[in-house]
Amino acid sequence: MRKAIVAGNWKMHKTASEAVELVSELKPLLTGVEVETAICPPATSLQAVHAALAGSAIGLGVQNMHWEGEGAFTGELSAGMILAAGCSYVILGHSERRQYFGETDEWVNRKLISALEAGLRPIVCVGETLAEREAGRIEEVVLGQIGGALMGLEADSVTDVVWAYEPVWAIGTGVTATAAQAEEAHAMMRSFLAEQLGAEVAAGQRIQYGGSVKPDNAAELFSQDNIDGGLIGGAALAAESFAAIVKAAL
Repeated sequence: MRKAIVAGNWKMHKTASEAVELVSELKPLLTGVEVETAICPPATSLQAVHAALAGSAIGLGVQNMHWEGEGAFTGELSAGMILAAGCSYVILGHSERRQYFGETDEWVNRKLISALEAGLRPIVCVGETLAEREAGRIEEVVLGQIGGALMGLEADSVTDVVWAYEPVWAIGTGVTATAAQAEEAHAMMRSFLAEQLGAEVAAGQRIQYGGSVKPDNAAELFSQDNIDGGLIGGAALAAESFAAIVKAAL
């Protein structure tokens, strides 16, 4: 039985003090809620949020990382730095990284290898644009991104990877894939993972849905056979809405 995981991607929101305030509101709402939960604030807030999360079961993650351990990579974070800041999770290959910063499948693969070697829990994002969906290229794009991320990795090394299906056309737009559309994509992904990694590993891989998830649609999405929680954007920036989404995964 796969355990649902709900993660909040705060993107470029919240100063350190604002982040701590949000955590202080969130902690009591999730006390005793047995859903694996993580929040991913901006890098400038990581240490403050790590301290604020003390005594809770909420995990801490970061929104990006570099594959090298150190070096002349201005503005980047290494796996070692991320671990030292108290993080357990790292988001890789988010569509905004791909779209705005030129991140490629090869980069995602190198980052994934580095994250796994460091003992981080990667959340690898995949998804198609509206133009790609309308052109009937969902399978080509999404499975290509998964295959690219897994290049050179053995099945037994990726058991801790979480996948996040985030159709680009549904991120921050207010448009959500229907539960049926999301389930179809997740089932396609799991079938491909079975081909790549074997049926047993694929059955245990968790696949989140992300894209305008809200308290009023989370339960229907999370009830689908192949949807194992969500990667939440805007709704993660308010304690009550994020807590409601987490509880929908029970």
